[in-house]
Amino acid sequence: MKILHTSDWHLGRSLYDKKRYEEFDAFLKWLLKLIAREKIDVLLVAGDVFDTTTPGNRAQELYYNFLGQLSQHGCRHAVIIGGNHDSPSLLDAPKSLLNALHIHVVGCKPEKMEDEVIVLKSAEGKNEAIVCAVPFLRDRDVRSAEAGETPENKAENLKQGIADHYHAVAGLAAQRQQGTQPVPVIAMGHLFTSKGHTSEGDGVRELYIGTIAHVDGESIARGFDYLALGHLHLAQTVAGNVTVRYSGAPIPMGFGEAGQTKRVITVEFSQNKPIITEHEIPVFQQLVRMYGDLETITAKIKTLKAANSSAWLEIEINTQYTATNISAHFEELLRDTQLEVLRIKNRVLIDKTLTPVHETETLETLDDADVFQRCLDAYEVEEEERALLTETYREAISLLQNTDPNDK
Repeated sequence: MKILHTSDWHLGRSLYDKKRYEEFDAFLKWLLKLIAREKIDVLLVAGDVFDTTTPGNRAQELYYNFLGQLSQHGCRHAVIIGGNHDSPSLLDAPKSLLNALHIHVVGCKPEKMEDEVIVLKSAEGKNEAIVCAVPFLRDRDVRSAEAGETPENKAENLKQGIADHYHAVAGLAAQRQQGTQPVPVIAMGHLFTSKGHTSEGDGVRELYIGTIAHVDGESIARGFDYLALGHLHLAQTVAGNVTVRYSGAPIPMGFGEAGQTKRVITVEFSQNKPIITEHEIPVFQQLVRMYGDLETITAKIKTLKAANSSAWLEIEINTQYTATNISAHFEELLRDTQLEVLRIKNRVLIDKTLTPVHETETLETLDDADVFQRCLDAYEVEEEERALLTETYREAISLLQNTDPNDK
């Protein structure tokens, strides 16, 4: 039995409004080739298949086309759980049809816990593995509200409820083993474990608002030969335990993940002892974050140009320049290249703060037009650009207030 563990595809995700369907398509095609080459028996997708609960047609097309090709590449089973980004009803809708293809989907906590325990069988009908497919557990799934409970009590009860759920599922899996030849027991989950690592800008959300309900990963792993986790985008083990791990997101979710090595995990069982291998995912779209003064950044871009790079760039400038001059500079610099700037940040402008004219002045005593004019003064905006910015500002305010900008 050889399984492949992946998670957090986030199909449909954009980066600064830039669509990424080509990246997702390239990843899924690469994954199919890996499945065929490694002779994968079971695919595990540990949640966050889609980036939103209302994925577009293109994102769903990628998903279903991929599932339709799995068996052609030798994969005999797939188990997919819902994550916090997914719509449980959307994932579960084609469940009956997908079951006929040996693709098992658990979008949310089912009415019967037994439905989370999936026994995978060979063509001859023999048990090959047991997968405990635990989807993202919402607060209401594992905890009942109690009168007078404190936020600390709520957090502890939530963590205990999640742990109890995993222990109960492990018990059901043990019952399925009785009277049969023992087979590997694999669990899946979509959660935030204590001491888990994240990166800036990866879009990972705290799962339970107002609590610190990070679960003890080692505790919930008891009774399982391998625990395949999703939610955190960095590939990592939990508390150093190689059989409890996150596969991470397959492509960088933001520039904070640029330069990270993305992976999927294969696990091969020999007498229930897992042999774990990490497989590096190719970079399908290079992301480059640049920081420095205009001269430094210009030199870095010229280096990328010389290499015929098609990278997407996030630029952070630490010296003062007007927006007009910066835009014109990069427009000229990137002409006739495949490089694309997705965002420019001016650190000097970001760090700038307004000071009151007198001690008793507060932000509440100024209207929005006063604040805008103060900003223009503070940043020493040139007169030509000041007029353009003021006009744009008035148009934006009029759209928000549904008024005529000429009245301002």
